[in-house]
Amino acid sequence: MDAYLPRLVDPWLTRLLAGLPAVMITGARATGKTTTALRHAAEVVRLDVGHEATPFRADPDAALRNRRVPLLLDEWQECAAVLGAVKRAVDQERRPGRFILTGSVRAETDPRSWPGVGRVVSVEMHPLTVREQVGYDGPPFLERLLSGELPGHVSGAPDLRDYVRIALRGGFPDAATESDEELRGTWLADYARRLVEERPGPPNGVDGHRLGLFLSAYAVNSAGIVTDTTLCQTAGINRRTADSYMRLLTNLGVIAQMPAWSSNRLKRLTRGPKRLIADAGLWGAIVDADEALVMSDGNLLGRLIDTFVTSQLRAETSASARPPRLYHLRDGAGRHEVDLIIDLGHRGLVALEIKAKGAVNRADARQLVWLRDQLGDQVLAAAVLHTGPARYRLADGVDAIPICTLWT
Repeated sequence: MDAYLPRLVDPWLTRLLAGLPAVMITGARATGKTTTALRHAAEVVRLDVGHEATPFRADPDAALRNRRVPLLLDEWQECAAVLGAVKRAVDQERRPGRFILTGSVRAETDPRSWPGVGRVVSVEMHPLTVREQVGYDGPPFLERLLSGELPGHVSGAPDLRDYVRIALRGGFPDAATESDEELRGTWLADYARRLVEERPGPPNGVDGHRLGLFLSAYAVNSAGIVTDTTLCQTAGINRRTADSYMRLLTNLGVIAQMPAWSSNRLKRLTRGPKRLIADAGLWGAIVDADEALVMSDGNLLGRLIDTFVTSQLRAETSASARPPRLYHLRDGAGRHEVDLIIDLGHRGLVALEIKAKGAVNRADARQLVWLRDQLGDQVLAAAVLHTGPARYRLADGVDAIPICTLWT
């Protein structure tokens, strides 16, 4: 049996199950949801297996009784009636640690009528981060950044080509742990193909070809701001169809949109979201970009590194009780732009720029300097994340920090 790689969500799942009756783990297919859930469960029912699902389709309330807990209900969407049975069981007895639900599609029910409201707490699971792959179990990056505990120099830090290789490996466990590069690429390409050919989830009648065009257009613009109109024109679809595709791919955990940050202290900020493919390895498969191509194309290089770093931070910040919200910032004229705003609510915010180069200078920090000038002490920390090995000061309150400090 392969060794289990502890996940960022494991400690949080333990805490939730110690105090709450039911937890649902969401996330893209093949991110390891079931593998992780099994570490916390006493019994499992696989609802995508016919003979195991039959009792739950016939009488889900009776089928839930007299089970060992925590009971893992895997692929719950294959027998959606089980959600109502979980609600009723929780209403009858709110004992902690009773149910874990996992599935590859988020619930699309109206949240006002969804039976899980107030009974089932959702935990989002992302593809493997590098810190999970290498087994780093130190404090989160954000905590170390705010406390000033990041190293001044990282011995043996990756160079730019290493970062490209790491990013294109991706975080889906079956691919990320595969040492054969050709097999890994085949796995990721097959995953990308099946997304549009199998079209799991609603609605029926999706045009697989146009869905593929839409996903490709989205991936080409990953880590960028592209209008809905542009995506529609590229895929040859109308706005209503694009909205449907967006919901489908978001519910499958394949794409994400990082909203624009706004403040009454800054004017004329754009409201358009930053588009992201949720995994950098999957991005490479969708756009058909290997290491050689990325290293020869500055546009692809920038998008890959930005997509990669953002995915690492999305995973790390989501595995907590009160996860901060992630945004981007850009003004309407394009003069000012910040790659990543981590909003800590009343505490303030952290601003990050992501650069695919190893020697950044004060010019690379100018957007962060501008933001500090505008917001003052509201900016708790600001940094340019880069592909070099050293941490150093770029401007007052703005540091250059190696990307690899995310996992070292």
